[in-house]
Amino acid sequence: MTPTETLTGKRHRTDVNPMRVLTLKMDGQDVSAREDETLLTVARQNGIRIPTLCHLNGLSERGACRLCIVEIKGQARLAAACVTLARQDMEVSTRSPRVLEFRRRILELIFSERNHICAVCVSNGHCDLQDLAVELGMTHVRYEYMYPRHEVDASHPRFSVDHNRCVLCLRCVRVCDEVEGAHTWDIMRRGIAARVITDMNQPWGTAASCTGCGKCVEVCPTGALSEKGRSVAEMKKGREFLPYLQMMRRDELH
Repeated sequence: MTPTETLTGKRHRTDVNPMRVLTLKMDGQDVSAREDETLLTVARQNGIRIPTLCHLNGLSERGACRLCIVEIKGQARLAAACVTLARQDMEVSTRSPRVLEFRRRILELIFSERNHICAVCVSNGHCDLQDLAVELGMTHVRYEYMYPRHEVDASHPRFSVDHNRCVLCLRCVRVCDEVEGAHTWDIMRRGIAARVITDMNQPWGTAASCTGCGKCVEVCPTGALSEKGRSVAEMKKGREFLPYLQMMRRDELH
């Protein structure tokens, strides 16, 4: 396996020994890791903060948002920490000037692609995207806003989806598939035209596979998915169920 290889598309690797302990440097700090651990996992185990948006404990990794990029010595490209496996003698920088600049650019592009107006959003004050903007010191966007006109689907009796506020993290798709087992959510089209859909692009309220559990709403990092009747003060989302449900499912499989 070369240093550029990641977990993406290699979830059933047989040449990784989870018991082998590696040593590497992260921000000049000596750290240890198992061979099957990602750089994001190693960073969090050692108290090193790496911003994320698509990542969520208990769900599979996608490497979609790229906000967790890090710089690896000897590698030209920045790597997504959530899908890059640790390797012996790696030297990783999580906050180099280059990394910080690219993170800021990525965040600005996310804001410019959809309509994120915090002042009138139901998740104002309880939004991962908003928190990242504060953390990274983003006060303005240097790119032209695209101002797309996406619809709001309020056909479900309990929930609604506002595609203008979606960041395509695919948390809803993964939790519905991997935890609830319904696979109501999916994604259609590609690139800037991509958007999440329910049941082959049917209105959410007519999606026969939807169980109404609300897990997709709880894991959404923005105000794209929300519960009707909840005020801004009540929109804080609870995600503590994810690691426990995943652990229970693993126990059942074994």
